[in-house]
Amino acid sequence: MSERLKVAFICVHNSCCSQIAEALGKHFAADVFESYSAGSETKPQINHDAVRLMKDIYGIDMEQSQYSKTFDSIPEPDISISMGCDVGCPYIGRAFDDNWGLNDPTGQSDAVFRETINQIEQHIKQLKMQIQGDVYHEKRG
Repeated sequence: MSERLKVAFICVHNSCCSQIAEALGKHFAADVFESYSAGSETKPQINHDAVRLMKDIYGIDMEQSQYSKTFDSIPEPDISISMGCDVGCPYIGRAFDDNWGLNDPTGQSDAVFRETINQIEQHIKQLKMQIQGDVYHEKRG
């Protein structure tokens, strides 16, 4: 396969759902696409509940390689996905390819966080299959 597609997960603060999506993209789909997350604003640190639960569930320490950043500090994406999170996602210079319509779990129980993390995992796996399918059809065509 040629160069992997660049997928950007976008939200406002780049501190929770988009960070989880970046980590799970790297974990489940690094062989198919590169994962980046960004927002229109930043936070001093990634949401501590997200960090704790990602370590707990997957053994992923997001603080080792991720930080809150603005979308002008990541590569130009081939695919951009809005997390939803009940807020208007920032305009990044192009339309979003998808909106996952997630609820922001910040300040919620671990059960709510785990459900959101599970939803993101399912979206990542579905995106991976879609990209693989497109590549497969391009190779055959």
